[in-house]
Amino acid sequence: MQHLNESLKQPAVVFIHGAWVTPSCWDAFRRPFEDAGFQTLAPAWPGLDKSEAELRAAPDPQLGALSVGEITEHYAQIVAGLDTPPLLVGHSFGGLVVQLLLARGLGAAGAVLSPAPFAGLWPDPVSFGSALLVGAGWRGWSQTYDVARDVFDTRVANTLPPDTRREIYDRLVPSPGRIYGEAAVGLGTFLWPPARQAPLLLIAASEDRLVAPALVYSAWLWQKLAPARTDYDLAEGLCHLLIYEQKGKEVAARVIAWAGENGVIPPAASFRNTAEPS
Repeated sequence: MQHLNESLKQPAVVFIHGAWVTPSCWDAFRRPFEDAGFQTLAPAWPGLDKSEAELRAAPDPQLGALSVGEITEHYAQIVAGLDTPPLLVGHSFGGLVVQLLLARGLGAAGAVLSPAPFAGLWPDPVSFGSALLVGAGWRGWSQTYDVARDVFDTRVANTLPPDTRREIYDRLVPSPGRIYGEAAVGLGTFLWPPARQAPLLLIAASEDRLVAPALVYSAWLWQKLAPARTDYDLAEGLCHLLIYEQKGKEVAARVIAWAGENGVIPPAASFRNTAEPS
């Protein structure tokens, strides 16, 4: 009994955030997972384990040079340190990191929401146009930068109410310039889909003007080369920040249901199943 109780304390879902935000972006989205009985963990990127106010006022001087590889290795150590392989859930650049982790054999399954592209994907016109707008704000591969307000309103949070957009924008934090340079040239973002043994769900948002559905669909086509199950969903009427949307709970419910279909269930449910007579 003691062993079972200890296992229930282990996190069953690891959430990986994207650029310009901190783990607080998951506050609402992770709640349905907790209500379903999952233990949740949302670690910060290296250098972002501070309050939003601190990060805006005095960002880590090393943050600008943070690479996709360093972020991935950071989470690899966290995931490898858990007693059981968790469900990995990532948004935007966090979705790219989830796919890189799965290709390394880490995680029981992964769900990626509007994921940043891995090396070899050709951007569609919408995503390419947004990349040019975001790229215009680069300050080099070793410095941080902020997303412009007009780009945020029209490309990132375009379906959210003005008050919500304003509230989110005021909480954004500086992002590493290096990761966008790496994504543009495919440096450090290569993965080999056939190496993935765990199930993967890719979710696009129909109104996403940063990572358009066509780009996520292209990722799905490549990921289908894996021997494991690979699914694609389209969240209708949502923007890139689908985890902030009121309909985000429906997306979370889809991920939870999909995880159950693939044998990833909350620790509490697992305990109930083993305790109930057959």
